[in-house]
Amino acid sequence: MNKILKPLSITAIASLVATSLVACSPAGAQDITLQVGDQIAGTEKILTAAGELDDLPYDITWSTFTSGPPQIEALNAGQIDFAITGNTPPIVGGLTDTKVISAYSNEAKGDAILIPQGSDIKSVADLKGKSVAVARGSSAHGHLTLQLEKAGVDPGDLDINFLQPSDSKSAFESGQVDAWAVWDPYTAIAEVGGAVPLITAEGVSNGYGFGVASDKALADDPRAEAIDDLLGRIDRAYQWTKDNPEEWAKIFAEETGTEKAAAEINARSTRLPIALDQTVIDSQNDLIGAFERAGVLPESFDFADQVDVPFED
Repeated sequence: MNKILKPLSITAIASLVATSLVACSPAGAQDITLQVGDQIAGTEKILTAAGELDDLPYDITWSTFTSGPPQIEALNAGQIDFAITGNTPPIVGGLTDTKVISAYSNEAKGDAILIPQGSDIKSVADLKGKSVAVARGSSAHGHLTLQLEKAGVDPGDLDINFLQPSDSKSAFESGQVDAWAVWDPYTAIAEVGGAVPLITAEGVSNGYGFGVASDKALADDPRAEAIDDLLGRIDRAYQWTKDNPEEWAKIFAEETGTEKAAAEINARSTRLPIALDQTVIDSQNDLIGAFERAGVLPESFDFADQVDVPFED
């Protein structure tokens, strides 16, 4: 059986429910306040850096979460209207009262399984009998699942510790776990601190990210129009980070207190918008199948049933 480490701090728990009441209130704003979920150095920081939060015709209240799965839970509960997540959160809970409405992609170099320097782990197969920290239902969980299947390792042969990133970091650095499956910017920060990537998700996991909205928000026409506008701003902001990597790295480092070297490495995980097409759906269905075979999902479903593209021209 997989074991779960006791939380090493209350940081993850606190940040899971913490809400940043940073609202944008431009002149001429409509009577709409979007509730938007975010993660560390995520959507809000990118939009701000790119100037895309200037002169909004609506307000935004940002809620900060430690990973994607709690965002999906908050969307499903109607606590937030929209969030950007990785590839795994929209599927790990099965079909919910949410819809995937936009897609993004990178090369997945920032999703990695990390080991300490000097570790005797040399391959994914060597993880058998070892302890690994990962956030349940995160893109890193999906990556770990795919790598284990590829290497022919049963997940039940590992001690998988389901911990949010801050607690995973503490467990990894203190030697309480042998490996850590995580994503950027945590990967970049850990690498600068001396952690070694055993393997990255490049070529194994699809590197997708998704914009997810609650069914309730999409059914409210003014709110849906605001989400549509926000999607355009996100597209432009992602392109800005791609076109201005040095400036983005500087802002990222200043805003997060991250070392400059880690901020520069984090640029590898810049996402760009892609079509939410059958190729994306098929790739996500492959991930759903891997989770079903690993016993994470009780039954398979078609990712297309979770997709809606209401704002296409």
